[in-house]
Amino acid sequence: MWVSTKAQYGLRALIEIGRGGLQPVPLKDVSDRQGLSQHYLEQIASNLRRAGFIKSVRGAHGGYRLARPPAQISAYDVVTALEGSIAPVSCVENDHTCQSQNVCGTQNLWFRVDAALRDVLGSTTLADLISESEQQQHDRLVQIEPNYDRRAH
Repeated sequence: MWVSTKAQYGLRALIEIGRGGLQPVPLKDVSDRQGLSQHYLEQIASNLRRAGFIKSVRGAHGGYRLARPPAQISAYDVVTALEGSIAPVSCVENDHTCQSQNVCGTQNLWFRVDAALRDVLGSTTLADLISESEQQQHDRLVQIEPNYDRRAH
C-alpha cells in the first residue's frame, strides 16, 4: 500500500485541528505549523469536511474544528476516506477475484498484510495521534532546555 500525501497531510491537519479543541483552527495556522501548502490543505479540508470529520466555522476567528470527538475518529476511517482502498494488492480487494490464486504463493501474505494494516489503522484514533504528537513536542522541549543546576548557585 502506498499512502499518498493526501492521507498523510489529512491526518496531520486533523491532529492540528484536534489540538485546537473547540476553538476553530485556520488552515493558515495548520499550513505554517506543518510546513504544508495551504492550497493543497484547502483541497484536503474540503474532502475531510465532506467525509464528516471537520466543520468549517466562518468569521474573523473562523477556521475548522472537529465534527466529532477525536476518540471517535480512527486513522482507518480517515485514510480510506482520502485514499479509497488500502489493500496492498488488488487480489485482496473485497470485490476482486484473483485469476492466479491457484498458482500464486503470495496471496496469504497479502491477506495478512491487509489485516495488519486494517488492525493498526483501525485501532488508532485521532485522540491517540494527538496525544502522541503532544508527547513528542513535550519531549523536544525538554531536550532543548538548558541544564540548570540550582545547587551551583
